Amino acid sequence: MSRADGAASCATEADYPITIRYMGYHEKSVSSPWSADTVLLRESVAELPEFVVTEKQKKLLHILAYVREYSTLSSYTDTVTLFREKMVDFMLPDDNKLRFKGWRHPRVLNSRSYYRFSNAAGLDSVSDRCNQHFSWGDWVGFPPSVSVPAGVSASAGSPVEIHGKYGVSETWRMQADGRMDVDVDVMADSACRRWAPGMQSFFGNANIDFERFRMRVNYRDVGAGPAGPVDLSGYSFNIESRGRGHGMFRFHRVDEPFFVTTYTELYVLDREYIGVKEAKKWDRCGFDSYDMEIYEPMEAPALQPSVQALVDRVNNIDAARVRTDLRPDERLVGRHVNKRNFNIGYRALSMLKQLTGITLYKSHKNFNRNWRELPRSKPLK
Repeated sequence: MSRADGAASCATEADYPITIRYMGYHEKSVSSPWSADTVLLRESVAELPEFVVTEKQKKLLHILAYVREYSTLSSYTDTVTLFREKMVDFMLPDDNKLRFKGWRHPRVLNSRSYYRFSNAAGLDSVSDRCNQHFSWGDWVGFPPSVSVPAGVSASAGSPVEIHGKYGVSETWRMQADGRMDVDVDVMADSACRRWAPGMQSFFGNANIDFERFRMRVNYRDVGAGPAGPVDLSGYSFNIESRGRGHGMFRFHRVDEPFFVTTYTELYVLDREYIGVKEAKKWDRCGFDSYDMEIYEPMEAPALQPSVQALVDRVNNIDAARVRTDLRPDERLVGRHVNKRNFNIGYRALSMLKQLTGITLYKSHKNFNRNWRELPRSKPLK
């Protein structure tokens, strides 16, 4: 990641060659810090299939998408790295008056996860599962319809900046072929939070401190009026935060802070308007992850060598050998009953009662009860 002026403080001479990636453009490799003062990226055009609206009753937009997310959870001593790819869908109502609201958060149809666990000593291990969910990938939600600022349509590729409370909050660019890109700094103004509807509850959380939250939204064939989900071809976001929620993770010490970084890319694969009855069927039907394939779009770049190496390590795990090496818990296998001599058990129980004072307590309790029940009319002998 780089600053707004393109400077990357984390890149040293030893890190080269490096690869520059930006959603909506083809990636490019730079061999050394002295090879070029300016790096030009070639735009990547995404072609989406056509869709036809045939009935007025079709009020919900069903979107199928491919998602990649790169997340890191780190403390001062340990790090968990995650790469995940998945197929998701959204159900977005076209009319707010509909009783069926659909879902704006991604519903996962199938996913593959690749984890790497490492510590300060350099030891690491990999797995395809983790007991904690720390990524921000599923929380941002699908961007809503937004009004296009005046002057963007006539900008002819020149950026149109919208200034917020803490700097430039939105940068709009309109291309000649109707494509439009929007760069959003969510932390620059509270009005920018509308781009991430699923994150509203986290902004006021005292246990989370957002250090960076930027989005890039790509539209296709934007006509007159607002830019809506039907025009959106994909989006990406980068979030850096200190904390992820109270008590979320306990692989570190309780008093030690932890940091979460998530970079996610979403590519729209297909979209169509459907009716409420069909949308409810989509909502009720269950999906088996083995039946749903993961379809990678052509415009998605190749995986970085480090990510591909992680994928290969996880895929090479011999799951059958891992299961056979696990020693079963004998307490859960079969029925084991130990026969004991009653007198030995009774003596052991008596000794335990004497040590805990239970016998003396019961003696006093019985004496007090008998004294209360003693008739007061009879003379004592």
